[in-house]
Amino acid sequence: MAIDTSTGYVPGANEWKSVNPEDVGMSAGGIQEAIRFHTGEIGTSQFRDGREILGELAGRTDAEMPSDEPYAGVIGPIKRRGPENGAILRHGHLVAEWGNTWQIDMTYSVAKSYLATMAGLALDRGLIRDVNDRVGDYVVDGSFASDHNSQITWKHLLHQSSEWEGSLWGKPDWCDRPEMPPGYWHERELQKPGSRYKYNDVRVNLLALCLTHVWRRPLAQVCKEFIMDPIQASPTWRWNGYFNSWIELDGLHMQVVSGGSHWGGGFWSHTRDHLRFGLLTLRRGNWGGQQLISDEWYQQALAPSETFKSYGYMWWLNTDKDQMPSAPESAFAARGMGANIIYIDPENDLVAMTRWIDSEQFDGFVKRLLASIK
Repeated sequence: MAIDTSTGYVPGANEWKSVNPEDVGMSAGGIQEAIRFHTGEIGTSQFRDGREILGELAGRTDAEMPSDEPYAGVIGPIKRRGPENGAILRHGHLVAEWGNTWQIDMTYSVAKSYLATMAGLALDRGLIRDVNDRVGDYVVDGSFASDHNSQITWKHLLHQSSEWEGSLWGKPDWCDRPEMPPGYWHERELQKPGSRYKYNDVRVNLLALCLTHVWRRPLAQVCKEFIMDPIQASPTWRWNGYFNSWIELDGLHMQVVSGGSHWGGGFWSHTRDHLRFGLLTLRRGNWGGQQLISDEWYQQALAPSETFKSYGYMWWLNTDKDQMPSAPESAFAARGMGANIIYIDPENDLVAMTRWIDSEQFDGFVKRLLASIK
């Protein structure tokens, strides 16, 4: 039975229509091959305890990070991860799932795409007038008082090109993936804001702090009211901050969430709730006829940045197919450590999530997934 793809189907709170792959133009055998590849090529980490996984991250050595990270201490909640799992949607319908898709796990930098969405909501409501505005015109806590930091705009923070200098929650900006040899970390050369891409969780956490000032309430509440409740996500997801990321705002004591789990905290959720968020993004903010976020926001968020063509507003793009060679150039993803990945493919009306696959093997999964489309 062929599925009517014109209805914009979205799942209800406690149900998600499962369909046979053939009903949505896919091969059951091809999908099983993609699943076998995912479960057979697992290799992201030998560790399952959250502290061990973060320790592995801090001790990574490569061209980008020449030595162990300083200030690597965990300052937020962590948890033990479960086994690999994943699921596939086409036309909004559940085509396949494997493992325990109700398993709550840390999802690391997937949180960045949620954080960017909080900025989109703020822009839609006029809380931020323009992404090219200087952040210091909105936030007056001293983070943007210097001549260098005063030049930083919202777009710079969203593109990870801010070059912000300072410390936040006990972590100096240079401690994440330091580029200088040990002993010279703090002597890194700062560039003009907006001139260089640098993946940096301290500066991402700064964006979370600034958005909290703009919203004047915890971002977890904003996310619940305007995103997760309208898409009928479960009540089990959590967006954590750090033990020391508390501020006083309007006489209220509130926690600032973290934009990842680099030092603990972050967005914890099961696969099915992440799929709902992925489906909302695939539909450009429309959920069952209700426009939760403007299409104009996605036009900005999914455009390549001037400093790194494969990055938008904290979404990984596939410009020139350099991130996912097997996927269409229009595909994009939210990505976190452990290859916690929400894959979104507008050309094929697909959303898929993988958890705990070797990131280098992810394109192999995509290749097999797309080969299953008849």
